[in-house]
Amino acid sequence: MAQFDTARVGGVRAAQIDEGLRAHMNKVYGLMSLGMLVTGGVAYTVGTNEALLAQIFGSPLKWVVMFAPLVVVFAFGAMINRLSVAAAQGVFYLFSALMGLSISYIFAVYTGISIAQTFLITAISFAGLSLYGYTTKRDLSGMGTFLMMGLIGLIVASIVNIFLGSPAIMFAISVIGVLIFAGLTAYDTQSIKTEYIQHAAHADQEWLGKSAIMGALRLYLDFLNLFMFLLQFLGNRE
Repeated sequence: MAQFDTARVGGVRAAQIDEGLRAHMNKVYGLMSLGMLVTGGVAYTVGTNEALLAQIFGSPLKWVVMFAPLVVVFAFGAMINRLSVAAAQGVFYLFSALMGLSISYIFAVYTGISIAQTFLITAISFAGLSLYGYTTKRDLSGMGTFLMMGLIGLIVASIVNIFLGSPAIMFAISVIGVLIFAGLTAYDTQSIKTEYIQHAAHADQEWLGKSAIMGALRLYLDFLNLFMFLLQFLGNRE
């Protein structure tokens, strides 16, 4: 009888964790989607305004616009434990808006149809990769170190190529970038799921809220970078 009670309690607990995990992942994807809407709205508004676009990217202000999101995301990661859930969510949307501003130039470089097509391809690819990361029984944690090392190298190469402007280096960066962020999409999804399960028994609502925001940020960056690198291949230039 005691064994039956224990099994029943364990089953109930597992069901509660599964239900909580689904709610947590829905929140992560919801926040990420809202962030993408903010980014898309800002990018489209600025990118289709030729005068505003020229004012930003035709002056030294472009360097502020390009590097501001990087500064904000690193500061956000360092400050997350001191922020409230509402403040953290506000910073996430601020970051999303800054990212929209920094990539708004794509509307002057690529045709609207090719941007829409690339976004659709990215969304389908992202959904498949994220679903794989969520459902696979394979432990993807071993990919983490390799992917992060590749990401650091990719960032350094991208910054260097801003000044070099080499098409060959840009092509290599795009190929490697697609591979890295495809892997990170699956890895980050599994990592978000694993972190929730590990902390579900004793996590408070504040931790869950911040965890969902940080998870949304990770997947947002995976999606956006995958989109930008695919656009290098699939985008038709104006």
